[in-house]
Amino acid sequence: MNIYINVDIEGISGIYTREQVLPTEYRFDEGRRLITADINAVAKGLKKAGVDKVYVCDTHGGSYSLIWEDVSDDVDYCICGDTAETRYLGLEDCDAVILLGYHAMAGTHRAILEHSWSSKSIQNVWINGNKVGEIAMDASVAGEHGKPVIMLSGDDKACAEAKEVLPHVVCAEVKKACAIGGGMLLPPRKAHELLEQKAIEAVEAFKGNECKIYDFDKPLDCKVEYTERTVLPNTNKMPYVKIIDGRTISIEADSTEQLISRIC
Repeated sequence: MNIYINVDIEGISGIYTREQVLPTEYRFDEGRRLITADINAVAKGLKKAGVDKVYVCDTHGGSYSLIWEDVSDDVDYCICGDTAETRYLGLEDCDAVILLGYHAMAGTHRAILEHSWSSKSIQNVWINGNKVGEIAMDASVAGEHGKPVIMLSGDDKACAEAKEVLPHVVCAEVKKACAIGGGMLLPPRKAHELLEQKAIEAVEAFKGNECKIYDFDKPLDCKVEYTERTVLPNTNKMPYVKIIDGRTISIEADSTEQLISRIC
């Protein structure tokens, strides 16, 4: 059995402020250490649960979050950098997906660093009439490849969002949010013990066939609302985009993976 860990940073244990997640900020090195430690804790649990290979994909920003020399030997492959149109490079070799360090969708009240793809430019995203965030969209990409999401980590708001779309998912709640920039965080050792244990639980649930594949009905009916009109795309270069109003567009896409490449 092989497991794919898709990693973001805002939901990582110990993360609560933008200075920890942006490479231009003075605390980003701290954020990199925290994300690497969470990866290692989950990988340790997966190997204890009998997983053969662990794939880790760094999808935060430009894929520059891992501290390479500190990644555990429990990790077998790290996917970094440009993967072209493929959201999950190497997923075909894996059986299930873990969403590590995820955050709640844009607009979620009192969620730590909530956003949907871009906190600067995107206000809301809807698919098939439902407001969605990165949790549902990445779960759908996994589903399009026939893989279930078996575990997610993040704050309490992200875990609640995940349970709405993935009732079976095992959640590791590493912090309780009280504002976009603060909350009640588990100390490092407790957070890592929780992540390790939840990884074991997630594998057991997968072995017991408790995990279901998640996907959106096709074709996708997608709408994106931007924070300001100046960021609207050039439809002459993007024929799959239609302008609805000064801040809102619709996007044609045959899959969630294609849609993400057109949004980002």
